Amino acid sequence: MNMLVNTAIAGIGESKVGKVPEKSTLQLQSDAAHAALLDAGLTLDDVDGLITTPIRTEPWNMPCGVVSSYLGIRPAYLSTLDLAGASGCAMIHHAAMAIASGQCHTVLCVAGQNLLTNKTRASAVQTMAESGSVHPQFEAPYGPLVASNYALIAQRHMHEYGTTQEQMAEVAVTIRNHALLNANAHMTRPITVQDVMQSPMITSPLKRFDCALVSDGAAAAIVTTMDRARDLRKKPVRLLGQGYGLSHSYVGEAMNLAQSGAVDSGKKAFAMAGVTHRDIDVAELYDCFTITVIIELEDLGFCKKGEGGAFVQGGRIALGGELPITTHGGLDRKSTRLNSSHV
Repeated sequence: MNMLVNTAIAGIGESKVGKVPEKSTLQLQSDAAHAALLDAGLTLDDVDGLITTPIRTEPWNMPCGVVSSYLGIRPAYLSTLDLAGASGCAMIHHAAMAIASGQCHTVLCVAGQNLLTNKTRASAVQTMAESGSVHPQFEAPYGPLVASNYALIAQRHMHEYGTTQEQMAEVAVTIRNHALLNANAHMTRPITVQDVMQSPMITSPLKRFDCALVSDGAAAAIVTTMDRARDLRKKPVRLLGQGYGLSHSYVGEAMNLAQSGAVDSGKKAFAMAGVTHRDIDVAELYDCFTITVIIELEDLGFCKKGEGGAFVQGGRIALGGELPITTHGGLDRKSTRLNSSHV
């Protein structure tokens, strides 16, 4: 039984994104929450469910409780969820399950923090590296950054399939162009493939423009019943399918560095939704690093394994192309990290 079909996203919102020194983590999340409620035509009085994610800038031991208290709500259902970059998709799914089980009827999903202004860029990167991205016993002693792990993935993909740095650069250029259309984007200057290729090397083969930004910001979504959503301000977005997939927790445990959990999550989401790849007009993919997008396109089945590099060339993933991806500007507009998929 598909419990998703009677639930919908009724509103979305976000805070100011980029460098926002005047806002704390709670203020950013509050701004995003109120923006989502306004979009849906609801108020905090209508919310009886809350889902958040862990915070790297504050020593909170129960973020959902802290956020709930700050907003002045006492939800019947609340949870703090951590599935790294898949947390956004997973929050929507958990909200739908809570509604389907009768725990609540209107769930606020909100996440974000002031990672850029709370810390220096270097300390923010160090915090992310030390917060569980590497194995504490077998990897952390060698000092790898998050980017180091993705560099290993990129190196393997290049070795196996001949993927080039120029192809990865195409991803960065395309998503930056999409970000330029978003008034709330962090970055507002276009880049070229040459710009990417000439940007400083971070960890071979990933250059600066291959890597996600560190930003301040928060985003929120309102999930409710389909019946209720029909009467609200905006046309609701019905949820059709979802899926989870886990290939490894740490890079040293990967059986295949060039393959992700999206192989499983995508199959499950497509099957639950009852759609095929021909039905998809746009794909909002996670873009923490340029190689991530190439691998996701392959593992989700939009092209064969090893063909992702060629797939992203020639404007195919740009607006107006065969499969526009990450049209809101991705992490060129904010930095919110197993794999999860939704249709």
